[in-house]
Order: sequence, then C-alpha cells, then structure tokens
Amino acid sequence: MSNVFYRSRKSYPVAVRAQGVFIEDAQGRRYLDGASGALVANIGHGRAEVAQAMAAQAARLAFVHGSQFSSDVLETYAARLADFLGLPDFRFWAVSGGSEANESAIKLARQYHVERGEAGRYKIVTRVPSYHGASLGALAASGMGARREVYAPLMREEAWPKMPKPDPSLSGEADAERLRAVLEAAGPETVAAFLCEPVVGASDAALAPEAGYHARIAQICREYGVLFIADEVMSGMGRCGAPLAVRLGGDVTPDVVVLGKGLAAGYAPLAGLLASPAVYGTVMEGSGAFKHGFTYAGHPVSVAAGLSVLDIVQREGLTQAARARGAQVLAGLEGLRAQHPQVLAVRGQGLLLGVVLGDPDTGEAFAQPGVAERVAAAAREEGLLTYPGSGAVDGTRGDHLLLGPPLNISPDEVNLMLEALGRALDRVGQHTPS
Repeated sequence: MSNVFYRSRKSYPVAVRAQGVFIEDAQGRRYLDGASGALVANIGHGRAEVAQAMAAQAARLAFVHGSQFSSDVLETYAARLADFLGLPDFRFWAVSGGSEANESAIKLARQYHVERGEAGRYKIVTRVPSYHGASLGALAASGMGARREVYAPLMREEAWPKMPKPDPSLSGEADAERLRAVLEAAGPETVAAFLCEPVVGASDAALAPEAGYHARIAQICREYGVLFIADEVMSGMGRCGAPLAVRLGGDVTPDVVVLGKGLAAGYAPLAGLLASPAVYGTVMEGSGAFKHGFTYAGHPVSVAAGLSVLDIVQREGLTQAARARGAQVLAGLEGLRAQHPQVLAVRGQGLLLGVVLGDPDTGEAFAQPGVAERVAAAAREEGLLTYPGSGAVDGTRGDHLLLGPPLNISPDEVNLMLEALGRALDRVGQHTPS
C-alpha cells in the first residue's frame, strides 16, 4: 500500500529520471514531454548547472524569513528579471507557485485601493473560461465551473464578475470594449482589478484575442481607475515567443504581472508578481507594508534556481527558439487537422499551442466530454505526454488538448511529437462512442 495521497484514483507510473524533453519511468518506458509537465519545464529536464546553482546556494544560505532579511540572490534576480521583462521600475514579490502569486495579486489590488481611500473597491473581474489557481481566492477568480463547483459555498460570487472569453470574430478593440459593460453592470466604483490570461492556458487551450485587445483593456482600466493584472503564469518567460505574451499584440504595460511555472522551470517552486511603481509606492506610502506573506516567499534556493534558469533562457535564446519551434508545431498541427476531421481548430503562440476537438459532422463540441482524455491516454501509449481539458464551451462541453514542450525542443523531436499525436488521433477515431 502507498501512503501517498494521489490526485485521483488512476494508476501513476513512477518517474525515475528525465533528460532533455524525455521522462523515463520505473518500467523503462520513455515519454516525450509534450506539455512540459503542466507547461513548466521550459528549459528541459536534467540541466546540471541549475542543480549546481541550487546546491551552492543551499550551502551558503538556505533560508531566511522575508520579514527579517533580504538576500543577495533575491536582489540580483529581481533586477535581472525586471530587465528581461522590460519592466525596469517594477518590484518583484516572490512566492512558491502560481496560485500563491495570483492570490497575492488579488490581495495587492484590494490593498492598493484601500490605501488610496477607495475601500469600496473589492471586486475582481475575470473571464469565462479562465484558470488562475487552486487556492480559494484564485479559484474564485477562475471561470472553470467543474473546478469551482464543490467550493462555491465558500465564495462570495458577486465579488467576482465575469466577462466573456475572447471572440476571434471581433477586432481586438471591439472585443475588449465588452469589459466596459461588465464594469458598468458591476458598479465601477466597486471594482479593484481586471485579471486575465493574455493567452489562455488550461481552460481553453491557447485561445488568444486579436491584436489591440490588451491595449484597449489597459485604456479602459485606466478610465475607470481599475488595475490591469496580466496572469502570465503559463504564457510568460518566453513560452509564447516573447518575454510577456501581453505585449504580442502591441506595447502594453499592465499594472501587475503574475508569473510562475517557467520562472524556475520545474527545478524549484518559484512564482511571483511584479508591481508597477504606482502600485508599490501607494501601498508603501500608505500603511508601509503589504499585509500579506508566505513563509517560503523569496526562498534563496528557489530564487537561485530561477536565476540559473534565466541565464539559460537568455544565453540559449529560448524566447526566439519558442517562436521558431512553435511555427513548426503549428504547421504540423494544421497538417493533422487536414487528416483528422475531429480536430476542429489548432492555434497558439510560440510553444503554447491548442488542439480543439469536436464532432466532425456538426463542427461543434462533442455532446459528451471525454474525447480529449481518450486522445491523451492514446498519446501516452504512443510515448507522448499532453495536457487534456474540457469545459471550454459551457463548463462541461468543449474538449481540447494543450501542447507546450520545453522551449529547447529540437526540430526532430517536434516531428516525433507530431507523429505520436497523429497515431493517437487515429486510435481514438472521429466520433464519441454511442
């Protein structure tokens, strides 16, 4: 009997080693990590220099509490990260995971308005579907019905107004204008922030708005005195072919940027937010402290991992590599779409890519969800790991697969990934079982 509390009743193979884009289990099976775990392993597995940087930091200074000390590695990393992202005056708040980072952003937005004398601002506008994390505040902000349902009694729903997801049939500016109606309905004087994923991740694989969307969003937020928070936990750090995906369609600077996953690329728990000078200054000039914190925030060993990962991303040009390899994957996915009618659409930015599955007879989502899970299971049998999901249409219907291999995947490894996915689609077939 295992003493592990597993995430579900399914059987889990035991991973024993990983190198590059491959993971090996205890039975000797190799899997191409086509989703980087959960779009985390941006630099690939088994990078010895990251492990060495962590070991050196642990030997020198393993832990200090953020209420008592800073550290050299945190100061260095914050400056390097801000420069890489093109946010030179922003301040970095480090935590251990994306849920903690979005929870921090939500609380920061609330305190910011309290310090400004607008204590009536507490609502956070988000989109449906969306996913911002598993902690209660981040989950309340999320627009994923299946994940929220059991915890709904713990949430004050009116505090979390929802906006429709991006509509590719609209121009970016017209699409963003829908935020205005949501703010007016909620009472703009009660809204603290608008929070969105620039490129949607788990809830609606790789859906992105048209160019101009985020610039208009930022403009509307300024008009109403609402903070604009960009959740780049999945899409940032070069994953979409740019340091920040929010800037793919224009020069946009949110008030708060949330990061995770690719920060330490799976080598250590690391996430965080970057706050603008106005947000940071308002909080510090008010009560003098952000009334929030976690024990392991700014953990020196995790930050050392992040600094080493950033070195690799910049030295190896992995942001640019994500653009090149992403174009190759997207072209290959278009080829699979032509051969497999159950693939209704493919899309993505850089190496954050989505495959939308549905009924080839109607061109709509399957009546019953589960096809994405079956394709993912078939792909696993073919030695490929993917990230399946459902619920993008109405909370239940809407099957899709998310793909996001390490940014240093080679062209030949891309071809292996596409071939395995094609075989998996063949095995599952075009229609759901009757």
